[in-house]
Formats: sequence, C-alpha cells, structure tokens
Amino acid sequence: MVERKKLYINGEWREAKSYTELKSPYSRETIAEIPMATEQEGDEAIAAAYAARQTMAAMPAHERAAILERVVEQLKERQEEAAKLIALEAAKPITTAKGEVARTIQTYTFAAEEAKRIHGETLPLDAAPGGENRIAITVREPIGVIGAITPFNFPMNLVAHKLGPAIASGNTVVLKPASQTPLSAYFIAELFENAGLPKGALNVVTGSGRTVGDQIVADPRISMITFTGSPEVGIAIRNKAGLKRVTLELGSNSAVIVDEQVDLDRIIPRCVFGAFTFQGQVCISLQRIYVHEKRYDEFVETFVAAAKQLKTGDPLDPATDVSALITPNDVDRALAWIEEAKQGGANVVLGGERDGNILLPTVIVDAQPTMKVSCQEVFAPIVLINRVRSIDEAIALVNDSRYGLQAGIYTDNVHTAWKAAKQLHVGGVLINDIPTFRVDHMPYGGVKESGFGREGIRYAIEEMTELKLIIFNENEAR
Repeated sequence: MVERKKLYINGEWREAKSYTELKSPYSRETIAEIPMATEQEGDEAIAAAYAARQTMAAMPAHERAAILERVVEQLKERQEEAAKLIALEAAKPITTAKGEVARTIQTYTFAAEEAKRIHGETLPLDAAPGGENRIAITVREPIGVIGAITPFNFPMNLVAHKLGPAIASGNTVVLKPASQTPLSAYFIAELFENAGLPKGALNVVTGSGRTVGDQIVADPRISMITFTGSPEVGIAIRNKAGLKRVTLELGSNSAVIVDEQVDLDRIIPRCVFGAFTFQGQVCISLQRIYVHEKRYDEFVETFVAAAKQLKTGDPLDPATDVSALITPNDVDRALAWIEEAKQGGANVVLGGERDGNILLPTVIVDAQPTMKVSCQEVFAPIVLINRVRSIDEAIALVNDSRYGLQAGIYTDNVHTAWKAAKQLHVGGVLINDIPTFRVDHMPYGGVKESGFGREGIRYAIEEMTELKLIIFNENEAR
C-alpha cells in the first residue's frame, strides 16, 4: 500500500485537504501520496514559525548544538534508509545517494560546531575623536523566520544547508522542498522532532510553487528567503521579496580548462565523474571542457572511451552510474537541445539517445557558444569538449556566460594557474580539479545569474543573522 504523507506544522503531523501522487523518475510507479498545502495551511506554518522565533532566539547555544548533534546520531543509525529514500524519489544511483547522506551528516556536524562559535568583536571607538571612554561590541542575533525553498537534486544535503545554519543560529524555518523530492525533507523533520526541537521551529509544507512558494516569499512575517534552484525562479523571488534578505544559489554551465602539459590519464576519470554524476543534474556539473589544441584529439578519444564504461539502469542497483532524469519532460528537452546542436553543425560522438527515462551519457564536440547545450544549463548527462589555441582563449570562453558559479583549470604552470584564478569571473576557482568539487564548510556561491550570497555553514550563519552594535559610554557610568 502506498504511504500517505502528512504536513509538519507546529510540531504536529497533519492530514492535508488534498494530495498528489509521487512517482519514481525511473519506473514511473507511484511511491507515495504527497500533501498539497492550501494557503490556509501555509499560513498556519508561517504563524507557527513566527510564534516560536523568540523561543529559539533565547535558546542557549549549547542546547541548539545538542539538538543538531542528536540529529547527526539518528542519521548515522538510519543511513541506509535515508539513501534508499533519495534513490527512490530522485533516481539518484544508490552509491551516489549514500555519498549524499554522508555529506548530510557532515553538514549537520558542522552546524552543531558552528552553533557554539557565533560571536562578534570589540571596537576601539577612541580611534576617532569623540570616541574616548566608550567601548563598543558587536553581537549577532537571529534574523527571525527563514523561508527555505530547496531543489530536487540534493534533497537531503541542500535541505541541511538551509536547516543546519538556521537552527544553529537560533532561527525558525518554514521549508518547502521540491515537489519531486519531499520524502527526504519529511524524514529529516522526523529526526528534528525526535531530537527535541521546539514546536514551530521547523515546519515542512509541500505544494505548488505558485501557492506555497509565493506565500513564503510574500509573507511579511518571514525575514529571509534562502533558495536553491533555477535562475528564472530565483529572479522572480528576488523581485517579489521586497526588503527581505535573500540568498540565491542558482544555475551554471560550469567549465574546466585543460592545459597542454597535463597528464590526461590522471584527470579524465575525474572529468567523467564531474560530467555524469547524478545524470549531470548538479549545479556545478562539468558541462564545458576547453582543451588545448595540442592535446585535444587525445583527450576526446580517451574521455569517450572512459564514458562508454558507465553503466545505466536502476538507481537501486549499486553498479548503476547513470539513471533516469527527474522527469520524462527533461529527457525530451535535453534531446531537443542535442538536436539543435546537431543542426547547427556540432557532432555527437557519444550518446544523444534515450533508454526509457534515461538519457545516455552524451559527448558533443564542435559546439558553438550560442547553442543551448553550451550557453544554458543542460542539467543532464551532456558534456561539450571544445578545442582552444591558448589559455587566454579558454578563459574568455569560460567567462562568456550568463553564469559564474565555479570553474576549474588543470595546469602544471603556476603562472597559468594564478592567471586563471584572477581572471575567471566565478564564485570559486578550482586549480587542478573539476568545478564539481564541493565540501560542506567551504564558502559556496556564484556571481552573475548563478546568484548571490554564500552557503557553507559559517558563511550561511552570517547571512541568517543580524549584526547589532552595542556601545557603553563610560563617561556616564556611576
């Protein structure tokens, strides 16, 4: 029998007025019934978070840390269950899903640690005339209610990147997970409930973006929106949010540059991983590769041979490398973009076909920068390999993009590495690595249409707190 999930509002699991079927991206079988929150239910969730904000703000740091630590311990005990949930709802290959759970544990561990490190500074006011005999300190206070809207591609760890720093810094949360991957969010809510989080501090409401999402963005009781998703939705959120604080982690068409002297046998397995892990449905998936002309033919031949070894199939099979895209429509879109590239003169040297809801790993060469597979975010197992005559040309091509999340360069020349680090217009430059690298305590975010603000627990806490200045006037002290 298919399980019917419930909304989590004010510490209670509530039946909803209406439900929708959640289907497996791989088999298209129904795996659960998901509640579709109404405007009234969304309002109740926001009200609960608003009422709980003072309780959370007053909670000592060690208690917030202890709650997060208890979530970590539960998640460690239920790792297999959590990974299977991700594989079922997102069609993420089970081995990759286990990696996501391990990262989620790390993310909440970092959050527990950072809960005890939120501090300000002392300012020497007598550095300015008139500041004599005054002492100033700064403190960080929770911003209030945070509206968190998360995507499907890392349904557990990207939720952790919202909840972890929010709870660590004493905020409350209304979470709207992606419609395709709500099971992970409800699973985590259960762990927080068991960990002793106060009622109302976390509320999970599922439903359409136009109902629940817009309500979260517009409601004046919510002080901050943290969103990970597409640039189009992010821009709309920014336009509707008014004076709310907003952090946006948006899309990219991330690139890597391959210099002429590097060891290809060493880097190609890493590049194949970056291009095809989780079917390319990663914001920093390796989408564009620019190879020096002296190594281009060798690189393409070796890369294609390695990509041919990838196994496609059931996400629950530990041997599977690539499974279904999140919806059949995404397969249709990706195939249309491939066809556009072919009509424009690009060559598909591997893949370009579907097997059910799976898009086979695809390698395209000779693609023009204006083609959708190059200038937009493909979010599919598609990678372009282009020839360049120089590093300067490659840097210019990487920067010729509306996005700027992360970029990488492989080179043995330190001067070339520094040039790339200085000239690439992105949020993160990876020297001798692919742009798909991320660990969960580093500052992570982009420029241009890749968004603004930074994740990584300590950096997210800065976004989720207000800086308050306090000045003592010793002249008036008695």
